[in-house]
Amino acid sequence: MRLKDKVAFISGGARGMGAAEGRMFAKEGAKVALGDLREELGKEVVAQIIGDGGEAIFVTLDVASEESWRKAIAETVNRFGRLDILVNNAGITASGGVLETSEETWDQIMDVNAKGVFLGTKVAIPEMRKIGGGSIINISSQMGLVGSDTGSPAYNASKGAVHIFTMSAALRHAKEGIRVNSVHPGPINTPMLDEGFVAPDRESMVISRTPMGRRGEPDEVAYGVLFLASDEASYITGSALVIDGGYVAQ
Repeated sequence: MRLKDKVAFISGGARGMGAAEGRMFAKEGAKVALGDLREELGKEVVAQIIGDGGEAIFVTLDVASEESWRKAIAETVNRFGRLDILVNNAGITASGGVLETSEETWDQIMDVNAKGVFLGTKVAIPEMRKIGGGSIINISSQMGLVGSDTGSPAYNASKGAVHIFTMSAALRHAKEGIRVNSVHPGPINTPMLDEGFVAPDRESMVISRTPMGRRGEPDEVAYGVLFLASDEASYITGSALVIDGGYVAQ
């Protein structure tokens, strides 16, 4: 088992990629805490993990609140004794260009997608120091690496912030054995992607720009996150793993 005896916290773990990561981590031996505001869905994922013989808990988490993060990580450590892995997976999407984006929308996107990653990392590091290291994986997007003439500038900016923040945090904590990497998924078959494809023809346009010509599946991202969480990636920090069907290679 690639994560045997490790403890992982995954934000946004109630559905989509977070749920896939939680199930995969548990199968690989990790004790998993899923943090989310969607309590019913999160507890369903926990029940699936336990039913398959794994260990998991659901923890209520508002990623934009430092107090909520502190309570969530404390609950995880109180239950499982330590924290080895943090996956900052929670995120939201938006639509519209610069002129169509309200200040409220901009702030909401930044609070969840960028501030949430900062707060999770800030709260997790002291726990990882106690055990001599750990792995933090920040879920960005292919849109955090390239511009877009059709997507949301607020979303792109928030995911670009995750990319740069990851490299900075990695450099600051490398000598402590705390690895920090980012993952950049392309269009993945999740509820959030469906929410972003409400505009007519947007899905066909995005898929047409993806060289592999299809949506990715949550497990295809989860395998990459699993690798970065495991000791197999012990010499990798400050890196960006792109899982996007070739989108940014064009």
